[in-house]
Amino acid sequence: MKKTIVIAGATGFIGKWFIEKYKEEFNIIALSRSKIKHSNNDQVQWKQVDLYSISSTTNALNGADIGIYLVHSMMPSTRLNQGDFEDTDILLADNFSRAAQDCKLKQIIYVGGILPKDDQSISKHLKSRYEVEKTLGSRKTPLTSVRAGIIIGPSGSSFRIVQQLVKNLPLMACPEWTKSLNQPIDILNALEIIRWCVDNKSTFNKPLEIGGNQIITYMDLLKITAKKMNKKRLIFSLSFITIGLSKLWVSLITGTSKFLVSPLVESLKHKMTLNPENMVNLPINYISVEDSVEKALYPKDKVPTNPEFYARKIKENTVRSVQRIANPSNRTTDFIARIYPIWLTKRFADLIKANYDGKFIKFSFFSLLLLELKVIKSRSDDNRKLFYITGGWLVKRTSLGWLEFRSVLNNEYMIAGIHEYVPSLPWYIYKYTQAKLHLIVMKRFEKFLFGVPKKY
Repeated sequence: MKKTIVIAGATGFIGKWFIEKYKEEFNIIALSRSKIKHSNNDQVQWKQVDLYSISSTTNALNGADIGIYLVHSMMPSTRLNQGDFEDTDILLADNFSRAAQDCKLKQIIYVGGILPKDDQSISKHLKSRYEVEKTLGSRKTPLTSVRAGIIIGPSGSSFRIVQQLVKNLPLMACPEWTKSLNQPIDILNALEIIRWCVDNKSTFNKPLEIGGNQIITYMDLLKITAKKMNKKRLIFSLSFITIGLSKLWVSLITGTSKFLVSPLVESLKHKMTLNPENMVNLPINYISVEDSVEKALYPKDKVPTNPEFYARKIKENTVRSVQRIANPSNRTTDFIARIYPIWLTKRFADLIKANYDGKFIKFSFFSLLLLELKVIKSRSDDNRKLFYITGGWLVKRTSLGWLEFRSVLNNEYMIAGIHEYVPSLPWYIYKYTQAKLHLIVMKRFEKFLFGVPKKY
């Protein structure tokens, strides 16, 4: 009997290739934020999902045996997104982990990044991937973590940047980070290992590092690519080019969003070779870097494409705010929900009053109700407190929108999240007043938690 695999991040590079290669071997449920218009394959079931919503994620995972998680730094889905990508990544991973446990999945497979093998401070991107790994593995569902460096293949975003650099620059003065060591792997070899991990109990709850059998520098990869493209390129390094400047010129030259370039450039400053203790012991015929580059440049096989989706419109004037709050005393979400209104009232010297009676949190300015939040006990637990936004002068839409306090990473942090909120203030007034004030307030609240006595 075929196993059912649900893929979050199915429209990305690895997701598309996994579907193309294993669509006949498995029942595949592919997840997308957009609604499918026309399917290009009847063997694959596409589901629309909002990964910010636990209930939507749970519905999407229902009936699956295995979950493959390929989500990294999602593009904004609202008009205003407040929060760092690291905090968003944790929240989405926590939703997936919760849903996987509720749906009794047998395994989660996560493709993340190799941890650095040098003394440099870890990049935000790699740290985020490691936090996602820990979050996905924080519950009962067994996690297989597949850590990879550069994956080379047709339509791969990382290699596309390399290709564009070689195409557009006859002279490349590269920063020092291009001398960092890496072990690139071909997409087909990576897929072979991911397939081997499916329902393989020997891979449960352990990290696996994958890479080819060649150790090269990023500069070497540029030179190999130039040779395969029959381009004469002068490639050398300059020590004074900073990471920030690198992001800028790579983005400009390749025409790639800085949003996508930044994680790649930051990660490549590290030595990204395999740890022998975490290597995969499989009889794999690894494709050489030279052959992998040639296949990526001039593919002979069909390159998988996504089906046609309906255009996804950002809902007018919607707001999402995801703020991480350090939780040094391991406070519960119930404590945070109770103490926040008390602290806020004192902070604003009773001009703005906030009251929580166990059912509602109400924020008021004198007799004017600014905001009303209703606790949803059926969807709250020891690690999450959920409130629907149900009314108040500052709210334009009360049919959808929620606030939550979420414990993550073994209660080391709290996530304060506002989702699908539509303010009543005119947009540009809101953006530069209420939205800015919210960020300041959450930072001050975090500072307060560091000094709050145990008796609270």
